[in-house]
Amino acid sequence: MKISKDINIKNRRATFDYAIVETYTAGIVLTGTEIKSIRLGKASLADTYCYVNNGEVWIKNMYIAEYFYGTYNNHNERRERKLLLNRREIADLQKNGKESGFSIIPLKLFISDKGYAKIVIALARGKKEFDKRQSIKEREDKRDMARMFKK
Repeated sequence: MKISKDINIKNRRATFDYAIVETYTAGIVLTGTEIKSIRLGKASLADTYCYVNNGEVWIKNMYIAEYFYGTYNNHNERRERKLLLNRREIADLQKNGKESGFSIIPLKLFISDKGYAKIVIALARGKKEFDKRQSIKEREDKRDMARMFKK
């Protein structure tokens, strides 16, 4: 079992489907087997979103694989997990998250220098189809420019 200190799990689809307005870094309330699985890199942020309920921020549908050596204490893979933010940040997310077209999405899951699991969440606005085509065109243009200067 290889444990890596540089765990950096990204939601690659997020920047394609959403325009990022503001980002926040939050802690996550985890059980023992969950943090062990994250340290092994066994997590995914695909199809994950956040919501505010009773002054608390929750992340829903985040996948953390069951820990191989966990016994009956193992966790549920897709349970809802509480995020740890300041009151001011939660109030800001609650106010802006209710506006039409805005979502709270996770961008990146990582292990901090102190060994804690942290998640970067963003207040984002969904992109329209033409915005996505524009993003693809810009990415291809950058790639072509890099090829031309490399030669």
